[in-house]
Amino acid sequence: MEKLTGIIRAAVERYNMIEDGDRIAVGVSGGKDSLVLLCGLASLAKFYPKKFTVVALSVDPCFFGQDSDFSQIEELCQELGVEYIVKRTQLYRVVFEERQEKNPCSLCAKMRRGILHNMAKEAGCNKLALGHHSDDAAQTLLMNLFCSGMVESFRPVTYLSRKDLHVIRPMIFCDESKVSSAAERLALPVVKSACPMDKNTQREEVGSLLKELSARYPDLKTKLLGALQRGNISGW
Repeated sequence: MEKLTGIIRAAVERYNMIEDGDRIAVGVSGGKDSLVLLCGLASLAKFYPKKFTVVALSVDPCFFGQDSDFSQIEELCQELGVEYIVKRTQLYRVVFEERQEKNPCSLCAKMRRGILHNMAKEAGCNKLALGHHSDDAAQTLLMNLFCSGMVESFRPVTYLSRKDLHVIRPMIFCDESKVSSAAERLALPVVKSACPMDKNTQREEVGSLLKELSARYPDLKTKLLGALQRGNISGW
């Protein structure tokens, strides 16, 4: 975890993600990425020169009307000395039953983001950290290019003026393979998603395509991220 924490610190310092006195909410979905980010920021907070506080937030969509079991994540937060807040919602009912969306992922993600933003502000946080890694950045670049004809990805740092909230992505230099390895080594309590669309999304398709292309074009992901930085695209 020390090596990953160092990579997280490199992104934090390159994009000035953390300042003295920050209270940072970490969006914890229950997946490996958000749990590794939580551990990384909790570790960084112990020795980083700029003092900051970490709070963990989970939005429960309550798939099929059932509460998700986040008890092991709560135990992890207690071990890390991190406050943990869970909000039960009607996301599943609204998206899948009431709206019956043909493309539910877009609406669900939008609603979940809104809830997270509100939770962060209610918890007194001025920043929200999300667990997107370098593979996510490359996939998002390709998705925007293929589906919308736009050359852009998500931003390392985004300011939401309506909420007066900064969204930061401290793991953008971390490879998914290293994140997965860290989650396994630390035996993190990953919560399996009950979403009916799990593993059946456009992002999964683009991720598979990126792996296929990477086999033919060495270091493709690194080159895509380098293009974002050299072109100063999306704040990279």
